[in-house]
Amino acid sequence: MQKAVPPVLASAPERARAVQAVLDAHGPEMDRRRELNPEVVDALAEQDLLRMLLPKSMGGQETPLVDYCKACEAVAWGDASTGWFVNQSNVSMASSAAAMPHDTAAAMFQGPYAGLAWGAVHSNSKAIRVEGGYRLTGTWSFASGGRHTKWLGAHSAVQNPDGTPHIRYGRPDLRSFLFLRSEAKIIDDWHVLGLRGTGSDSYSVEDLFVPDDRAPARDVADERCEHGAIYPIGSTLLYACGFCSVTLGLARRMLETYIELARGRHSRSSTTAMAKNNAVQREIAILEARLSAARAFLHEVAGAAYDASARGALDLDLRMRLRLATTWGMNEATEVSIACYRGAGTAAILDKAPFERRFRDAMSASQHLQAMWPMAEMVGRHLIGTENVVQFV
Repeated sequence: MQKAVPPVLASAPERARAVQAVLDAHGPEMDRRRELNPEVVDALAEQDLLRMLLPKSMGGQETPLVDYCKACEAVAWGDASTGWFVNQSNVSMASSAAAMPHDTAAAMFQGPYAGLAWGAVHSNSKAIRVEGGYRLTGTWSFASGGRHTKWLGAHSAVQNPDGTPHIRYGRPDLRSFLFLRSEAKIIDDWHVLGLRGTGSDSYSVEDLFVPDDRAPARDVADERCEHGAIYPIGSTLLYACGFCSVTLGLARRMLETYIELARGRHSRSSTTAMAKNNAVQREIAILEARLSAARAFLHEVAGAAYDASARGALDLDLRMRLRLATTWGMNEATEVSIACYRGAGTAAILDKAPFERRFRDAMSASQHLQAMWPMAEMVGRHLIGTENVVQFV
């Protein structure tokens, strides 16, 4: 039974910090269960952390982007899988709602337990245009948090009944299709290295009818119904900001844990205590600088992008800069996490120690599309002014 939730009063980062103790306590069990514990889902709802980006007109908060980044970071400090789910669901739900008929979206995403999960885009699905909607068939993977949401979604290019591509706004029509989780076949295949608590199952539907009002073209300006500053930024860069913040929060927790270990440990491989070892002292200072710099870069550009979007002036140069800040931040955070794990020595490999699970989470997060170095190569081509394929911005 879902609990009643009081009105939101505190800021998003403050509310995120309020759930850290609960996440910390349940993290190991969620890793074993491969899903969030009910107590964690309740805590997220009680602090209304699943509607941070939802339009205010639908009961959401339209949280400014830097505050949203700080909130995702704070959640991930407590548990990375929960932070991953919080970002995935917030961006998916808000970007969908902003491109859907208001009444439909408001009814679907009502209440603090609202959520939406879906898998990655691919080219093997089929959505056939029919009267009043679409007939959808396909299988998708990586529905992070889908065990805790009423709604699932899927992305697909649209076909006409004769099999030809459906063209809208002068280009192939790519849409997101939203349906009840109960309408899909869930495939329990989430057996992975890290981020296990996300429960990112695969799922499939066969010839499922999805009505027009639940099939938004999320990042198409012609269909955007909400005009707050957050929505023109687009789902890809919003995901990037949140996932980067998750890796930063995870690395921050790893670094704090490493520092605490260094205060009281004497490595057998060294003649001096860690706290008095010049190499350890230097490494910790450098790791602090790298992590703080990556975080500052993200927040500087996220704030500039949000302000520009509010003025209707978010251009490609700034989008590219945000793309670079998020990709760079995820990779810097990963390197900090690796260094902390290595620096902790044999203490890091124990299940009872606070390193092992978070190291696995960091390694899994680092494999996401948003962290891939070809993103930076694209930004480099843009800065040089050479021939470029612009994507993911």
